[in-house]
Amino acid sequence: MHAVNDLLSKKQVKAIIGPQKSSQAVFISNLGDKAKVPIISFSASSPVLSSITTPYFLRSTVNDSAQLAAVSSITKLFGWRQVVPVYEDSDYGRDIVPYLVDELEKIDAKIPYRSVIALSATDDQIKKELYKLMTMQTRVFLVHMSAPMAARLFMNVKQVGMMSKGYAWIMTDGITNIVDSFDPQVIETMQGALGVKLHVPRTKELNELSFRWKRRYQKEYPNEEPAELSVFGLWAYDAVFALAMAAEKASGSNGDVLKYIQEEKFNGMSGEFHFVDRQLKLSTLQVVNIVGRGGRGVGFWKPENGLTSTSSSSNYNGVLNPVIWPGESTEVPKGWEIPVSGKKLRVGVPVKDGFIEFVKVEHNPVTNGSIVTGFCIDVFDTVMQSLPYAVSYEYIPFEDSKGDSAGTYNELAYQVYLQKLDAVAGDMAIIANRSQFVDFTLPYTESGVVMIVPIQEDERMNAWIFLKPLALDLWLGSLGFFFLTALVVWLIEHRDNEKFKGSPCEQIGIVLYFTFSTLVFAHSY
Repeated sequence: MHAVNDLLSKKQVKAIIGPQKSSQAVFISNLGDKAKVPIISFSASSPVLSSITTPYFLRSTVNDSAQLAAVSSITKLFGWRQVVPVYEDSDYGRDIVPYLVDELEKIDAKIPYRSVIALSATDDQIKKELYKLMTMQTRVFLVHMSAPMAARLFMNVKQVGMMSKGYAWIMTDGITNIVDSFDPQVIETMQGALGVKLHVPRTKELNELSFRWKRRYQKEYPNEEPAELSVFGLWAYDAVFALAMAAEKASGSNGDVLKYIQEEKFNGMSGEFHFVDRQLKLSTLQVVNIVGRGGRGVGFWKPENGLTSTSSSSNYNGVLNPVIWPGESTEVPKGWEIPVSGKKLRVGVPVKDGFIEFVKVEHNPVTNGSIVTGFCIDVFDTVMQSLPYAVSYEYIPFEDSKGDSAGTYNELAYQVYLQKLDAVAGDMAIIANRSQFVDFTLPYTESGVVMIVPIQEDERMNAWIFLKPLALDLWLGSLGFFFLTALVVWLIEHRDNEKFKGSPCEQIGIVLYFTFSTLVFAHSY
């Protein structure tokens, strides 16, 4: 901070290249904004810097979060459903985690645990954290650290046996970009890991620069083997070149250096150099596999079409070339393992005599254990096998010492609330009092929700429903008038009408028939 103030106030510089760390850039960018002096960083890659509203801060590097889409594509390609980020406890390490969560959510992958390594952690503390990771099921790890911390981490990873078959390690570009400069012993501990880094096309200009770099390095350090130019060195070279051209244009027209440098667009040593939103735009990433003395390219990732095994966009195939995994294995790690010290899920099952088609518990005389079968058990097993990770579980019959049921279904459900069981598999009905203690899955049978109500007779189905419109006394009165009418008809007609004569029964029948016909059908003679 003091050096920047000195350059701005005493030297009155027109532009500053630096700082190298993202944490420094946050403070220095404000100074450049106040002094209206462009500050260009070639290594401050934190995503947080993208949200800083300081127009005089530029970075000739790629945002760290830009590579996470490539990491997500790799995760999806190999069918991994969980990834554990292993990062250092610093702004550089922590800043990408929220962006990683967002990218993994797009492919329905999760972060079950975050492994944070303190910068001051000893080797014993690092190993303690690694042993903790070994007890978990996830076997896919994303390492995002500075180079010194990454070197220490992988040395310990190798020692505890986590660089073996079944493990998958992915490194971000901060490590992969300079992996060739690591000590051979460190590279040996990384064998089988994957990494993403910026793809730098080999050009004639780049080859000449590399030659001049090695010759000068050997001249100044004759006892050391010259290292390859890293992408950070290429970014620094391109940033100086762009600043020199911008300063030349500004001096000739009394213009603003910031304006001209943002307009610069050329093919530099690191590829296309052009500022978009005050930072370099990501073009192509290369996926490398650490084998032998360095990284072996196995594919590329482009923002417009994802993973491909070749650098040509016309040959997009969505795959990578064969990978040599940790333990010199060619078999893709499945992403999870059942840890030896893992805790088994305790699944309670009811013991009963009836409805054994749903759950049936039998004693195994050979193992002195229990054999649990039935439709509910088949459903539970199928669900557990469909999970993207392994869950070790065992069935525990809810029985007493005699092998009989130890209680009711309510008491069985209450065992989960008491944490004596982790779950229950069986034909347990979903009722209100049980729902107070446990959570139920959705029903997987078609019984649905039913309600028991008293049966009410439908009077419309009664043959005597025609009597309902009139009350009983009205019907009796009508019947009385009917017979009265019949009597009057008989008194009038039986003297002169031959049809009303005969035996008493014949006369009664004729009278009733005549009366009924007269009343109902309006019959007349």
